[in-house]
Amino acid sequence: MDMKLSNGRDLTRIAILALLGRGGPMSRADVARELDVSPATVTQVVRWLMKNGMVEELEQAPSTGGRPGQLLGIVGTAGRALGVKVAADHLVIVDVRLDGTVLTSYTSEFDATGRQAADRLAAILRSHAEARTDVPLLGLGVAVPGVVDSPDTGNVEAQVLGWDNVPLGRHLQGALGIPVLVENDVKAVAVAEQLYGRGRSLQDFLVVTIGRGVGLAVVANGSVYRGSRGGAGEFGHFPADPDGPLCACGNKGCLEAIIGLNGLLTSARQAKLLRRGQGISRLEELADRGDERATAIYAHAATMLSRGVAALITVLDPQEVIVMGEGTSAWRHWDESFRAGLVGHIAGPMRHTPIQIEPWDDTRWAQGAAALVLATPFDMDGFAGHQAEHVLARLHGSQAS
Repeated sequence: MDMKLSNGRDLTRIAILALLGRGGPMSRADVARELDVSPATVTQVVRWLMKNGMVEELEQAPSTGGRPGQLLGIVGTAGRALGVKVAADHLVIVDVRLDGTVLTSYTSEFDATGRQAADRLAAILRSHAEARTDVPLLGLGVAVPGVVDSPDTGNVEAQVLGWDNVPLGRHLQGALGIPVLVENDVKAVAVAEQLYGRGRSLQDFLVVTIGRGVGLAVVANGSVYRGSRGGAGEFGHFPADPDGPLCACGNKGCLEAIIGLNGLLTSARQAKLLRRGQGISRLEELADRGDERATAIYAHAATMLSRGVAALITVLDPQEVIVMGEGTSAWRHWDESFRAGLVGHIAGPMRHTPIQIEPWDDTRWAQGAAALVLATPFDMDGFAGHQAEHVLARLHGSQAS
């Protein structure tokens, strides 16, 4: 596997970084076996990677009878990335090292629906991008609640933001002078799961998010499935009830319109549970107190969600389903009805598919955005497109061609 890229960069170096980044620490012998290259080649390439501060030796692997192998791992300070989650009314910005360590996080109010939102976003990000540290900045990742044509071009259609084919990636690249990758927020979180979370040991899994909206990312054979136009995973617009409420997309009875934040609040107001100015925290408080009307709202939402997830499991046969998002703070009121709703709706061995609920905070969206950049050195599928060369050039300390 002594191969060179068009710019002369050794593909074996990238393959070893990819293996350690996705699979975690392992010995030189394991690397040689996984990549089907000679131990001598691995030794030579690892020596270069260590000299250039990208890989380091960790503790020894447990012995199986012979001499214990020295584990190799990624050096977190070899690079960092900025990640920003764009919501309708605020931004979350994080600075994350190559090993996933969050260095700083920042939240600010932001009107993404206003005019010249892209210009104002660039102005806010400029100070973060220009901050001087000892860890080289590899690029910027941006997570948005909408459809993105591809991460490297970053054209965004986001109804909730009022964006129609906004060339966000190209605009930020020009304004900031750094590599920029843009992606749907749930797909970005799935990339972070692959790199640093439960997805590290999975080839086929689903990420379902509940909160303001309802989202989905499909990871198949180790890659995030994007569809022909980047729109795969618009689970929130799954037609759940033809007689249901009007959705922001213009259709009736979408899953998001029923179980998303606004759907839950509408149900609570119709049940006269909430007074003017009260929000989701009040509904959760009432459910915690055992109010039957409040618990019934969550139970109905959980049942509707379970039907959609059952369909996904039946069609896609994932190893695991990971549920996360702001809405999981009240999962205790969803869980029983959700799991009961799955029973009898999933065929064969797929009915035993594990469902994992992940803890959540708002920075997870932004960490997912940063992971778009940080995954680039570990990505052999090329999802970063033309931006990959610029990210790799920064990692290797050279100028992009």
